[in-house]
Amino acid sequence: MIGPGRLIVVVGRSGAGKDTLIGLARAACADDGNVVFPRRVVTREASAFEDNEQISLDAFRQAGTRGDFAVHWEAHGHCYALPRAIDDDIRGGRTVVANISRTVVDAIRRAYADVTVVSITAPSDVLAERLAARARSSDGQIEHRLSRAVDDVEAAPDVTIANIGSVEDHARELVQVIKGDRGSE
Repeated sequence: MIGPGRLIVVVGRSGAGKDTLIGLARAACADDGNVVFPRRVVTREASAFEDNEQISLDAFRQAGTRGDFAVHWEAHGHCYALPRAIDDDIRGGRTVVANISRTVVDAIRRAYADVTVVSITAPSDVLAERLAARARSSDGQIEHRLSRAVDDVEAAPDVTIANIGSVEDHARELVQVIKGDRGSE
């Protein structure tokens, strides 16, 4: 298992606010070189709502064949991955924070020594409003995204944040998880 650093994975349904909370947590941790927020590699157009590296499907497949990814998955007709560089960060004792699919949580738990799963939730009507507001063509049909079921037994969260009030308050909750086990520095 890869360690001794921590891997904090943020999961949740489309529109729950994962990328928003991660963005605010990244800003709050900007002065801490021991916390890393890697960019996901994604086979769809870039978005103002998330910090991803856009890549073509062919380039994604080639990178996967070369072993460039620590973990990869498919969802909603697109391919996603975290770069292999996170392994070096974790071996170096750093905390890595990333948005992943619930479908790969089990594999992550088997590969890394110290994993914390943070689930971001919101009611279905709020999710639908958020998805409609971002109006990203690659999101496809909102109803399809909201109906996607994942076996949450494997993806059982260690922490759940109900993202329905102040986004700043919920980002502080995420920062507490990120910094929580590291004592006062």
